Amino acid sequence: MQNFTEEIKNEITSNLPESRCCKLAIISAFIRTSGSVVSRGGKFGFEIITENESTAEYISDILESTFNLHLTVSGAKFDVMSGKDKLTFECLGEQAKELLKELCIIKEDNDGVYLTFGIDEKLIEKDCCKTSYIMGAFLGGGSCTLPEEGVYSRTGYHFEIVFSNKITAGDFCELLCDFEILAKLVTRKDNAVVYVKSKEVISDILHAISALSCLEKLNKIVELKDKTNNANRVNNCSVSNIDKALTASVKQVRAIETIAETSGLQSLDKMLFDVAAARLADKNASMQELAERLQLSKSCLNHRMRKILELAKSLED
Repeated sequence: MQNFTEEIKNEITSNLPESRCCKLAIISAFIRTSGSVVSRGGKFGFEIITENESTAEYISDILESTFNLHLTVSGAKFDVMSGKDKLTFECLGEQAKELLKELCIIKEDNDGVYLTFGIDEKLIEKDCCKTSYIMGAFLGGGSCTLPEEGVYSRTGYHFEIVFSNKITAGDFCELLCDFEILAKLVTRKDNAVVYVKSKEVISDILHAISALSCLEKLNKIVELKDKTNNANRVNNCSVSNIDKALTASVKQVRAIETIAETSGLQSLDKMLFDVAAARLADKNASMQELAERLQLSKSCLNHRMRKILELAKSLED
C-alpha cells in the first residue's frame, strides 16, 4: 500500500512539463536534493539516488527526451527504514558537465570547475518554473505524513524537503514565500530541512504543485479529524461538567450534614429546609433537576444553596 509521500510523487510524475525551462528547474532541484556532482576516470557528471520507480522513470524520460542524456545504474542498496532498494544512477561525460552548468550547479572558469550553491534566479524566472522547482525538490528529498484515518494517532501533519546544503534550503524558503507559503528551516546532521506542520500550509503546497488528488485526500482526512476532535472536545467538556457537578453535590451534602449534626436542620427556615431536604433525598441530581422539582429558578436555588454553604462554614468555624 502506498504511503502519502509516494502518492504525491506519483501524481507529480503523471505529467511531464512541456517547456524546457520547467524541465531544467525540475532536474536542478532533484539533483540538489537527491544527487551529487561526481568525477570518475577523468569524466565529470552527476549521480542521483531514488527508491521510487516512477520518479526514476520520470527523471530518466526528461534527461533522454530533452537533453539526450542516459542514466546508468551504478549501485543498489537495501534501505531498512523504507524496506525498498535505493538505486543509484549516474551520468558522466561532457554533455552531463554542460547540463550541470545550465542547471547552475557548477561553473567553470580559467581556474577550473567549482560548485555553486543557492537557486539561480534565471532558473525560476517564471511562475511555472517556480512550481516545477518545488516539484523536483519534493521528488528528490520530500516526504509528507498525515494522521491515520479512523484511529487515534500521535502522528500529526508534517511536510518536509531535505537539501544537501543550507544555502539552497534558504533560497527555497524564499521561493515558497512567492506562493505565500511560510516554511521553517532546521539543520539535521549534515543536511538542511525545510518543513511545515500546518495542514493549511500543506494544502497550499499541494495546490501549488497541482497534486489535486492528494489535496482532495488531505481535505477528507482534515474534515474527518476535525469532526473527531470536536466530538472529543464535546465529550471532554461533558465529563468535566459532570465532575464539577459531582464535586459541588458532595460539598452541598457535607454542608447540610454539618448543619444537621450541630444546630439541626429544623433550625433552617422553610425555604432552606426544603432545599436541604431535596438535596439529601437525591445526592446525584443536578442543580437544574433540583430546581425543577422545587419549582424554583436555577439562580434562586443557587442563591439558597450558597446560604446553606455559608451557614455550614460558620458553624464549622
